[in-house]
Amino acid sequence: MEKIIMKTALVEMDGDEMTRILWQMIKDELLSPFIDLKTEYYDLGLKNRNETDDQVTIDSARATEKYGVAVKCATITPNAARMDEYDLKKMWKSPNGTIRSILNGTVFRTPIIVRGIEPCVRNWKKPITIARHAYGDIYSNSEMRIEGASKAELLVTDQYGNESRSLIHDFDEKGGVIQGIHNCTPSIESFARSCFNYSLDQKKDLWFGAKDTISKTYDHLFKDIFNDIYEKEYKEKFKEAGIEYFYSLIDDIVARVMKSKGGMIWACKNYDGDVMSDMISSAFGSLAMMTSVLVSPSGVYEYEAAHGTVQRHYYKHLNGEETSTNSVATIFAWTGALRKRGELDNIPELVKFANKLEQSTIQTIESGKMTKDLANITSYEEIVTLSSLDFIKAVRKTLESYI
Repeated sequence: MEKIIMKTALVEMDGDEMTRILWQMIKDELLSPFIDLKTEYYDLGLKNRNETDDQVTIDSARATEKYGVAVKCATITPNAARMDEYDLKKMWKSPNGTIRSILNGTVFRTPIIVRGIEPCVRNWKKPITIARHAYGDIYSNSEMRIEGASKAELLVTDQYGNESRSLIHDFDEKGGVIQGIHNCTPSIESFARSCFNYSLDQKKDLWFGAKDTISKTYDHLFKDIFNDIYEKEYKEKFKEAGIEYFYSLIDDIVARVMKSKGGMIWACKNYDGDVMSDMISSAFGSLAMMTSVLVSPSGVYEYEAAHGTVQRHYYKHLNGEETSTNSVATIFAWTGALRKRGELDNIPELVKFANKLEQSTIQTIESGKMTKDLANITSYEEIVTLSSLDFIKAVRKTLESYI
């Protein structure tokens, strides 16, 4: 076949460790032979982030705003051990957090379903997408241990110096602990619009749950903002698309999800989304089989795998040992970005290629050829366990049979 010509570049964010190795394998075996690949490249490997004082991360996010579509490899968020290992100038922030902040986006995570990897919840037939509001709450909290008898109050001083106070608790001599969390109206509004837009894009129902009966101000604001924006901006669009928006208490949503067949987008506040995305990925099979896309309310998309850099396999790779690392989520990050680029630029061949590559990846696994992590959990009895590169080559062989 002739190579598919791209009209506009997409932003390519390279990453770290074993996923960086897989990244190049995927480009060499599955993309470059079939596409005249146009990307604006940014090296977000920890070494380069350190050398550029993390400016490269900011630049990649700004480029994503410009081009509208990005694909990102997994990256290291350094801890104390990484400071020494990479001789870092400082403990740089999470690249994902920096990009999310600049794009003002919401993270949508969806499991990749294949036959032979059965969900733990037997009635789940369709993937459940978690939409996580990745701002505020306990992730940017202020907390304090209370020693001895004390009175804790919530104090707010407005721009004119006026104070508002609310009693948190009168502690006795045994003390306790307090925590202050916050969120911002513009961030919640962006979260809501991203969720509604993505539901329309995917043509899937949107469910949202909070605890407004207990948190009558904090969680109730989330509920009210979602409802107001839906009624004013999205109600007719949802009706035309044949999809629904449904709100209920978070505990009711959890119960309904467990008994459902799946197929919905589940909007979650920050902490709920953090927990539930891991639950969904584990229940469907593996974090290595989960896509992740950051969507901004302005319609900018950044695709990546939901997992980390696979450090243990990378050290084996450096020692010359063969690895069997699952590349599926990283392949799907590329297909998601290429499909969206094709949709935005009206290149149906690029959309079809992305779809065929996903089908080829799934078909390869369903034929019994898979990496070790899937071999350990599959219900298939006759399987072939492949190395990292051999699995990608097997996907290419399947893909060539489609083309």
